[in-house]
Amino acid sequence: MKALSTQTRSIKPAEVEKEWHIIDADSLVVGRLASIIANILRGKHKPSYTPHVDCGDHVIVINVDKVKFTGNKTTDKVYYKHTGHPGGIKETTPQKVLEGRFPERVLEKAVERMIPRGPLGRQQMKALHLYAGTEHPHDGQKPKTLDVASMNRKNKVSA
Repeated sequence: MKALSTQTRSIKPAEVEKEWHIIDADSLVVGRLASIIANILRGKHKPSYTPHVDCGDHVIVINVDKVKFTGNKTTDKVYYKHTGHPGGIKETTPQKVLEGRFPERVLEKAVERMIPRGPLGRQQMKALHLYAGTEHPHDGQKPKTLDVASMNRKNKVSA
């Protein structure tokens, strides 16, 4: 292949090589972590990135129940959802969700809102695997450890 090419090469779905990454989310900031995960799921960290092809990698996140928010966001931030019935708007805070039955939904929704909507976005979201504890069933894939805390000092909340 020439060093300088005048053509942009789009990768085909059959040529995609997916890798597995594991992230320990203990004391990491939710928004910063979500943007890093979204970029990996979309494949934007690869030189062969193609917008219309799922060329992203699989991401395993453990200790999701220990993620942090900066400032007073745990109590002041409000998540809204609608039941579909008149007057059916419901609200909750991140603190209630993290203390509830499914604490991984905080990070899942943050990442989901950074991924494009549509069939491709839904396919990319299937490559996200969130676990509240330290155990996960993906040891057979030999995931590479991704240290998000060392990328930027603001990524981790110091206690």
